[in-house]
Amino acid sequence: MKKYLFRGLLVVLGIGIGFPLFSLGYYTMVRTSTPEFCASCHEIQFAVDTWSTSTHVNNSHGFVADCMDCHLPAPQDTFNFFYTKTAHGLKDVIAHFVMDEYDHDAAREAAYASFKNEQCQKCHRNLLHIPDKRGAMLAHREVVYARRGYEKKCIDCHRDLVHNKTPVYRYKQLQTVYAGD
Repeated sequence: MKKYLFRGLLVVLGIGIGFPLFSLGYYTMVRTSTPEFCASCHEIQFAVDTWSTSTHVNNSHGFVADCMDCHLPAPQDTFNFFYTKTAHGLKDVIAHFVMDEYDHDAAREAAYASFKNEQCQKCHRNLLHIPDKRGAMLAHREVVYARRGYEKKCIDCHRDLVHNKTPVYRYKQLQTVYAGD
């Protein structure tokens, strides 16, 4: 009887400690995965400013792809997601305290080198079903059905969609098209 009581106490204690720790960890991951949190670091402010004026925020569909959507693996791949998020966070904290000047161009190239097509295809799933753009469908076929030993990355063609300094920012979702103009 004592053996079962002890085991039961261990289970209750495990749940009593495990659930709050898991909840706190999850809450922390969610709160630190927002563009607002990323913008709290002055090195990343440029990236957030240029992202907020890109088509990943300002588009005719009203969809917003935030930092986590592009820079982290899908959350369903839990271990890889947490590992990558932690690695990115540690790298940014170290850069904040160690580097004299943050090199945006080098960081951008490193990000491009690490991108996988799956990161883009989390949102862009229907690449082969663009009825009014046959050329785009054919070009995307090389990405979706890559030949053996030949990998074409999404960023090979779509390199300058986000994080570009520009003198004029256009907000597409705020533009109105008037008939007769």
